[in-house]
Amino acid sequence: MSVIISPSLLSADFGNLNNEIDMINASAADWLHIDVMDGVFVPNISFGFPVLEFVNRRCAKPLDVHLMIVEPQKFIPEVKRVGGAIMTVHYEACTHLHRVVQQIHAAGMQAGVSLNPHTPVSLLEDIIEDVDLVLLMSVNPGFGGQKF
Repeated sequence: MSVIISPSLLSADFGNLNNEIDMINASAADWLHIDVMDGVFVPNISFGFPVLEFVNRRCAKPLDVHLMIVEPQKFIPEVKRVGGAIMTVHYEACTHLHRVVQQIHAAGMQAGVSLNPHTPVSLLEDIIEDVDLVLLMSVNPGFGGQKF
């Protein structure tokens, strides 16, 4: 097991995005975490694919794309197209989680599964061998800057 550092773009100064990404490029961070929210699965909206495409062109780190959206499987090709190296979906948003994980891998990305705070970790028992990472949410998804 290793520790991966993946700072979140959600914490960036969006008026100064080039410099923020350059700071990440110069850092010891392993990946850049991008929280994509749809206003349906979570109550907020964040980045769309045009922003991810820009970030990918500027960022030297692999993009760690965390989809907090309904039906994330519909966007696997788009996440790959805009440079996603890692795609994490929510257990709670996937009716057929095994299929989604397989589709992410087939697209050439690492697959992650995220759990909301109320979701028992034991639910990962049948999928844990198939995923590359698990993201345990310490807060309810949908807003940056929540108290831990």
